[in-house]
Amino acid sequence: MSSTTGTTTVITNIATLVTNDPSLGDGSPLGLIRDAAVVIDGHRVAWTGESSKAPATDNRVDAGGRAVIPGFVDSHSHLVFAGDRTEEFNARMSGRAYSAGGIRTTVAATRAATDAQLEANLTRYLAEALRQGTTTFETKSGYGLTVEDEARALRIAAAHTDEVTYLGAHIVSPDYAEDPAAYVALVTGEMLDACAPYARWIDVFCEKGAFDGDQARAILTAGKAKGLHPRIHANQLTYGPGVQLAVELDAASADHCTHLTDDDVDALANSATVATLLPGAEFSTRAEWPDARRLLDAGVTVALSTDCNPGSSFTSSVPFCIALAVRDMGMTPDEALWSATAGGARALRRDDIGRLSPGAYADLALLDAPSHVHLAYRPGVPLVTEVWRRGLRVS
Repeated sequence: MSSTTGTTTVITNIATLVTNDPSLGDGSPLGLIRDAAVVIDGHRVAWTGESSKAPATDNRVDAGGRAVIPGFVDSHSHLVFAGDRTEEFNARMSGRAYSAGGIRTTVAATRAATDAQLEANLTRYLAEALRQGTTTFETKSGYGLTVEDEARALRIAAAHTDEVTYLGAHIVSPDYAEDPAAYVALVTGEMLDACAPYARWIDVFCEKGAFDGDQARAILTAGKAKGLHPRIHANQLTYGPGVQLAVELDAASADHCTHLTDDDVDALANSATVATLLPGAEFSTRAEWPDARRLLDAGVTVALSTDCNPGSSFTSSVPFCIALAVRDMGMTPDEALWSATAGGARALRRDDIGRLSPGAYADLALLDAPSHVHLAYRPGVPLVTEVWRRGLRVS
């Protein structure tokens, strides 16, 4: 096979290959190919099909009858932080009242940390996620809540991913507890100016106790004027305006989507906004599960992500979230895998990841199982045995 880069590799003897391209394989949304091979040319996929038809390449890798899936696309995480909230989690799981400050506890620890400490923490969790098959991730600021601390969080994150989100509007800073309007002015003014160069996205926690619909609209609109595209924490704890605002502003995603009216579901179904579901949060807080089945049956595009953060979802494991989504949110194993790969790509408005078809980045994971269904069938088992990112084996 001729190459534009000089080196081609075929991974062959794949029991089932998930391409996420319905035009390939069995014609399903997963585009399954059995007894398959995938050819990598440089950073990208050059060919997929049956092993017996694979073209000659420079290198050959035997998958040993394993399944191969696209690398997971984790489109919602909060990884620039310091400290943890073990005591809070232990109290919650033990049925005891706990009032140590929630997000504010992490804000204090993050402000006190050095740049080196924050980056070491970030890279630790990125490596942890990579070993479990995550090849693309989005991450947010939101634990600094000062101009300097938000900007440095984004600067650190931008050294490790292109998918960086400015979340100065996570909560009202404790420094502005008596004057939320002044904090909104800071988030849409000086803080935005300092943060925009490092970010692609802007986010806001639109929820009672955080930011209301009018405040959220002002924050996201200011971000759009600076070239940042909106995403939004919406309808997690209560019914509210978040989902409708997401659709109004063409947000890439509305994240959580636990408490939805029929109008909210209809709005999502008739928009390009993805509903990103985060079952790790419901697991870790014993909250009501999002109804993925309702969304899918209405035609909403659904993504599945970890929400990895030290307070309400301290997991970097997409396979764990897939198992939860199948067990408790009404998703089939096929739907959950699609949402954790192609769905995450849609939530980031990307078409070069989340699939294994010609032209996409060669981001993939080998499973110690013959089928992707084992991700839900064998919950908690570390099935990812090998990870490739942009054509190179990285784990």
